[in-house]
Amino acid sequence: MNKKERNIKLIWDFRGEDGHQTALHHEIHLKEFVQKEGIPFVNSGVEEQSELHSLAFIIVPESHMRIVRDALIPHRGKIAE
Repeated sequence: MNKKERNIKLIWDFRGEDGHQTALHHEIHLKEFVQKEGIPFVNSGVEEQSELHSLAFIIVPESHMRIVRDALIPHRGKIAE
């Protein structure tokens, strides 16, 4: 029986008055990177945590996580639900 590969959510935090706009812009570059590198991705997006804190994220298969992590240095990561 094959075990399904886990997906990993890599996260970049942006704070301050321009944090949300910066996160939106960063998501564009995340998608450009995985497309250029031929890395499959499950999802990406921006989440507003508060008025002064937003985050950009990308979800990739665990087998490709290290490539993205080492090149783009996210602030944190977790197993995607």
